[in-house]
Amino acid sequence: MFAGEYLCKLDEKGRFIAPSPLREQIEAEGQAVVFLKGPEQSLLLYSAREWNQVLERTKASLDDDQSRLFMHFVVSEAGTSDIDKAGRILIPARLRKMLPLDDDQEVILVGLYHRIEIWSPGEWRRYLTRTEDRYEQNMAKIMNLL
Repeated sequence: MFAGEYLCKLDEKGRFIAPSPLREQIEAEGQAVVFLKGPEQSLLLYSAREWNQVLERTKASLDDDQSRLFMHFVVSEAGTSDIDKAGRILIPARLRKMLPLDDDQEVILVGLYHRIEIWSPGEWRRYLTRTEDRYEQNMAKIMNLL
């Protein structure tokens, strides 16, 4: 399970060094990762094994029309990468362009159970500000789960 928030710097090729806790989990499932467009100018990152499980779940639960739409609008946009020996992961260029990166070329990785969201730091802060009211409204239920 992925958890935590990590600030990472992209190098000139668009690679980031995977933080140890995330890297260990990804490598336990193989070297490959899959990137998808995420919500609100973010990207989603799945281990190859988890992505295959997502594909199996969609095959089992979507009808033919839904499956075709999923393939056309989600799977066709996917990009893959591998963790190299130095622990770096390359964000595919066409997907990296979807992140509104600042000059410092930093990204925030947010662990979300079975996937990781990738945000520009500015967009991540704006998202948290926009959703703070919903968090406050649901805080009692969330705290009861802890």
